[in-house]
Amino acid sequence: MATRGTLGALDLSRVGLGTMSLLGESPRVVEDVLRACTTHGIDWIDTADVYCTDESDLGANERQLGVALRALGTEAASLRVVTKGGLTRPGGDWGEDGRPARLRGQCEASLRNLGVEAIPLYQLHAPDPVVPLEESVGALVRLREEGKILEIGLSNVSVEDLARACAVTTIASVQNRASLLAREAWEDGVLGACGARGIAFVAYSPVGGADRALLHDDVVVTTIAARHGLTPEGVALAWLLARAPVLAIPGASRAATVVGIGRAARAVLDADELTALDGCTF
Repeated sequence: MATRGTLGALDLSRVGLGTMSLLGESPRVVEDVLRACTTHGIDWIDTADVYCTDESDLGANERQLGVALRALGTEAASLRVVTKGGLTRPGGDWGEDGRPARLRGQCEASLRNLGVEAIPLYQLHAPDPVVPLEESVGALVRLREEGKILEIGLSNVSVEDLARACAVTTIASVQNRASLLAREAWEDGVLGACGARGIAFVAYSPVGGADRALLHDDVVVTTIAARHGLTPEGVALAWLLARAPVLAIPGASRAATVVGIGRAARAVLDADELTALDGCTF
């Protein structure tokens, strides 16, 4: 199984790390997790300015990562951080705001939070239903022209959204949900559309997100996990990487979890195991 992937001009490990679960953890824990990434084959991490408690704390996770990366210094030199803009957190809820001025302000705040001069991949977190997608994407084009971001990505989009964005500029990636437990990326055509356009697909919640406990109750999953020395989540990740040409961003709030993610990324399931997992219903 290939362990590397491409995202626009970026050459990355197929498995990155989603960092929302690090919110609120101590600086030592964050440093340990990032250090584990560098030693277990993970060379990029994914965040967003709205990984926070509410609007008063925007950028909290980005600031955590920026502090940890500076503390680790050369130990973390191989790690690239990608982030997103276009959402809000009013009162801890979630909302969209894809206005160009808002996106510019969010991106510039992310640069300060992370302590970098350019963001390798900046993603529109979700389309705003009251702002034309072309305007939101156009704002990211201008940020790329200014060298503040290097690649443009989209998240939580449909096939139609993707086509509209591609009419404006080159899109490097789409980040939508995909996992053994959630297969809509195959069903709604987004995964196929990305493949047809040569656009990287990044799977978020690749081991099931809030529903991952269901994996522990499935005899097929747990039997394969025991056979390979993996967790049920590890089996789900290995299945996804084998079944789709995707990159994936499982989360971790402990270094030990990163070790397990690295093991799952290298695991090879046989044809019978993959077929058995294909038939799982949850």
